[in-house]
Amino acid sequence: MAELEAGLDEIRRSPAVIGTVELIARRPDVEVRDILDAADLDTEVGVVGDNWSTRGSATTPDGRAHPEAQVTLMNARAIALLARTPDRWALAGDQLYVDFDLSQANLPTGTRLAVGTAVVEVTAKPHTGCQKFSSRFGVDALRFVNSEAGRELRLRGMNARVVQSGTVRLGDTVRKMAE
Repeated sequence: MAELEAGLDEIRRSPAVIGTVELIARRPDVEVRDILDAADLDTEVGVVGDNWSTRGSATTPDGRAHPEAQVTLMNARAIALLARTPDRWALAGDQLYVDFDLSQANLPTGTRLAVGTAVVEVTAKPHTGCQKFSSRFGVDALRFVNSEAGRELRLRGMNARVVQSGTVRLGDTVRKMAE
């Protein structure tokens, strides 16, 4: 845990206005990850080819996909600390891994981000670690992302919805849009 906490300063140095897309992952099926050079983001289905729209959710009354969890973004510095090697990043289950400050202070609910040619909006639905996350990265990693600082910085990532369809490519900028 001390080693993880020692990484907080580096995570806090993430860019707050303009960052970079470091990894794109699509989940076509449970426990399957496709690492992509580019992905289309769509207002109806989220990441095209991802199972978000067909998988459903236990947290919605009708079992359909949760509209506030269409796309998840995770801080690249946080996953680098937790996963140790880049080939393990996608195990977290998020779609966009960005070198960008995802903290609640920087990105309150409703904030819009231009990601490539798409635009996503931060939603209120919390994104927290689960048993799968713990089994992949360890109990300390789960405690770390769900700690007070972890929740404030959104170390487990954040939920968003697509408000403008577009394409995101590896290396594209992530830009906080004017309010």
